Amino acid sequence: MNNTATLPRLRRWVPAIDWLGHYQRRDFRGDLVAGITVAMMLIPQAMSYALLAGLPPYIGLYASVLPLIIYAVFGTSRQLAVGPVAMVALLVSSGVGAMADIGSDRYIALAILLSLMVGAIQFGMGVFRLGFLTNFMSHPVISGFTSAAALIIGFSQLKHIVGLPLPRTENIAETLWLTVSQITDINMAAFAIGVGGVILLLGLKRMSPLMPGAMIAVVLSTLVVWLFDLNTTAGVSVVGEVPAGFPEFSVPSMSLTDLTDLLPIAITISIVGFLESIAVAKKIASQKRYEIDANKELVGLGLANIVGAFFKAMPVTGGFSRTAVNNNAGANTGLAAIITAMLIGFALLFLTPLFYYIPKAILGSVIMVAVFGLIDIHEVKHLWKVKKDDLGLLAFTFLATLILGVKTGIFLAVGLSMVWFVIKTTRPHYAVLGRLPGTDVYRNVKRHSDAETKSNILAIRFDAQFYYGNVSFLKDTIKRAEADMATELKAVVLDASSINQLDSSADTALHELLRDYRLRGVDLFVANVKGPVRDVMERSGFVETLGEDHFFLTTREAMDAAQDYVDQQR
Repeated sequence: MNNTATLPRLRRWVPAIDWLGHYQRRDFRGDLVAGITVAMMLIPQAMSYALLAGLPPYIGLYASVLPLIIYAVFGTSRQLAVGPVAMVALLVSSGVGAMADIGSDRYIALAILLSLMVGAIQFGMGVFRLGFLTNFMSHPVISGFTSAAALIIGFSQLKHIVGLPLPRTENIAETLWLTVSQITDINMAAFAIGVGGVILLLGLKRMSPLMPGAMIAVVLSTLVVWLFDLNTTAGVSVVGEVPAGFPEFSVPSMSLTDLTDLLPIAITISIVGFLESIAVAKKIASQKRYEIDANKELVGLGLANIVGAFFKAMPVTGGFSRTAVNNNAGANTGLAAIITAMLIGFALLFLTPLFYYIPKAILGSVIMVAVFGLIDIHEVKHLWKVKKDDLGLLAFTFLATLILGVKTGIFLAVGLSMVWFVIKTTRPHYAVLGRLPGTDVYRNVKRHSDAETKSNILAIRFDAQFYYGNVSFLKDTIKRAEADMATELKAVVLDASSINQLDSSADTALHELLRDYRLRGVDLFVANVKGPVRDVMERSGFVETLGEDHFFLTTREAMDAAQDYVDQQR
């Protein structure tokens, strides 16, 4: 076999070969510090997010070992910190909770099967290069969904912080009402630990973003519970026994019914998880000046979830906060993630007895502080100034998710993004053009009050592809523009500089428009036609029908020809 030909092929599918082949000794210190820092952050977070997903805390630790190593080998981001995240945990709870009792053996089995399905979907999307499909989720819609989900996630932890047996619900108002109605039954010890944990976490975060605040809070609260035996004397709920060691390889149990029922939530987690991951990965990569391949990211995340499923892991993706910490701590390559995974594996093998007294109230605090940082107030302020239409999309998604729940909210978000995309392409921007005084430049008369139009001539520009979806809109727009003219229409100049595509329906519409104009004695002139659009016009016979002499390289030349035609008609 030719090794010279094999290595590039391997690099294409195994991005780790690149950073391993160029690894520098000076990179190791940053990777080591980052690996240790993220491990101290991930251990309590992984347990917290497993709890949020309705799973035993150790499932989150299982998801923090092999999936991290697999992604480090097959992912293209060198700083992305993969593992359990709050958003995916909530989606797991929302989807699987409708099929089985939370915490039951069947519930755990379905959550593990869900990991396998998420991995298979992401891997398939990556192999078939479908990463571009996520572009249909607009940022305002994602922001609205994320902010609402953060509130739902945060308030779902209230039961741990107040020590009350509140029912699992995504209705924040119901959670608050049930808490207030049972205020005299609040477990004050759990409440003190939970509120104290929030204050401590916020204080430590303010002191230094690199400080492992979650680990410090968990260690201190665990010591307090252990020293004063609060789980027995005060009824503080604790994690309890965590199985020692690493899970054995096992194939997730599955049936056709389970696969069918889980498919909608699996698709949702695949897309939402990837969006969260790729957003932060691209941001860090742009700072570090290297490229992220969306399709390879899908393959890396897909393989991480597939392998994790065979070792009892919940679904994973890249997390915002951990990635930021990983980058700030000095991570240079995927070795940082491998070090993190090895440390968590060590904890599973030898340190599980220390996890027994971890209070669930402190894990709730960790989740609250983490997710409330996802509420995007900055985006609301930005859109208020820049684009109020997009702010409306954000507000609709936010309210829909908050009122109807996460699962319904995300489907509405996807649907709304698609509808908005269709609306924008079927009703594109257009401009009636006028000539700026003393120049050969033609601009939108609505934006340039001094732009000069010519009597009997309509110059118009459409800023979009011309296809079957907007044919009627464009024809109606031309009719309305003609109706607004003070003089009778004799010539139309179509500035095609922004039309980059022309399908058969649009070409047919042009033929019809030309036929109607000529029956009325109106001539048509076209300027700035792009090559691919001109090719379609030539193949359809439109160029021949209109005439080569009616096509011009500039709007000014087309206007001059239109003026000559109008003068001849007088």
